[in-house]
Amino acid sequence: MTEPRDIAGHNATYADATHPIGAGWGWVLASGIVSAIVGLMAFAWPFSATIAATLIIGAFLLAAGAVSIGAGIFGRGHEGRVYATLLGIVALVIGLVMIFEPATGALSLTLLVAIWLGARGALELYWGTKSRRHRGMLIALGLVNILLALFVLGTMPWSALTLPGYILGISFLFGGITSIISALAHRKGAVAFAV
Repeated sequence: MTEPRDIAGHNATYADATHPIGAGWGWVLASGIVSAIVGLMAFAWPFSATIAATLIIGAFLLAAGAVSIGAGIFGRGHEGRVYATLLGIVALVIGLVMIFEPATGALSLTLLVAIWLGARGALELYWGTKSRRHRGMLIALGLVNILLALFVLGTMPWSALTLPGYILGISFLFGGITSIISALAHRKGAVAFAV
């Protein structure tokens, strides 16, 4: 008698030779629950989440800047040494500003979000006028993104102190929900995070 197989032809009782399907689902579930809770906390306290996000991004920029400077100074034999060093200095300075002046860093992040929304909206409007299909949808989406950019800019002191926190909250909440759904499906026999 042959062993049961899944759609891809794998043994249906084992994800691989050593791990049965469903193994470790509790860890994935716990991770998803913690992530969803952190997301909800970011919604409850958006200012604190904004400061945390700014500090984390600042720390990443400090690390990236230090590595880039190191590559520029010690990376003998490559032509981008000056570029790597200058890029590292810029990242280091921005990282220090974000860590020691998190409100300024949050303002910068919010301005970048507003610029991104405005640029995306303008492109969607442009493509909407040129497109034959989905013209109305693209134009509507472009207008919504431009209005969001104007709203962010119009509420700048307040939005700068909360918007990055809300974005962080959305990311953690939806990531947590995805992990919870995946863990529960994995418990029932699906391969974890299968595509």
